[in-house]
Amino acid sequence: MNEPEVLLLDEPLGALDLKLRKEMQLELKAMQQQLGITFIYVTHDQEEALTMSDTIVVMNGGRIQQIGDPKGIYDEPKNAFVADFIGESNIVDGVMLEDDLVKFSDTEFQCVDEGFGENEPVDVVIRPEDIMIVGEDVGMLTGTVQSVIFKGVHYEMMIEASGRQWKVHSTTMQPVGTRVGMTIVPYNIHIMRKARTADAAPVQEAKKEA
Repeated sequence: MNEPEVLLLDEPLGALDLKLRKEMQLELKAMQQQLGITFIYVTHDQEEALTMSDTIVVMNGGRIQQIGDPKGIYDEPKNAFVADFIGESNIVDGVMLEDDLVKFSDTEFQCVDEGFGENEPVDVVIRPEDIMIVGEDVGMLTGTVQSVIFKGVHYEMMIEASGRQWKVHSTTMQPVGTRVGMTIVPYNIHIMRKARTADAAPVQEAKKEA
């Protein structure tokens, strides 16, 4: 069909190798801007979605989880599924003590989130690149480096602290076995309400009818 108003592309680059796929991403984006046609682009590649989109719709099991621009989706995910699906994340259980104050890993942290109930259980999302490696004596959390992988532009380290593994991206490598401190600024701590199970409401409704 010539000059369609909307063009559906269902994972068109899935069979290409990495270098060619990245080149074609830019080519398709330039083509879309030149033609002025709306592209609906289906992909399971999170980086591809962030690179090519003006608006992203994240879906899970046929249900829309979040709609927004790439930066908003990445920086402010609405729930744990979106946070884990778009980019890499450390997702931990926490308790919102009051506005702008959350507790997780047995430590209280200042944050920039408000509107939660006092002592409300929450999910806390922290991106690996938002954790700063500091001296053990000044870190908010302290732990031991368990593994190090060189990823080209940064090192990916797994650090065991407070009984869990933390994924950290840093341009500075810390050897395996090193004790380190970790610091997180308030703006980089993202708070989300706990998701209710999908079948909780139907069960409650059935009990009422009974």
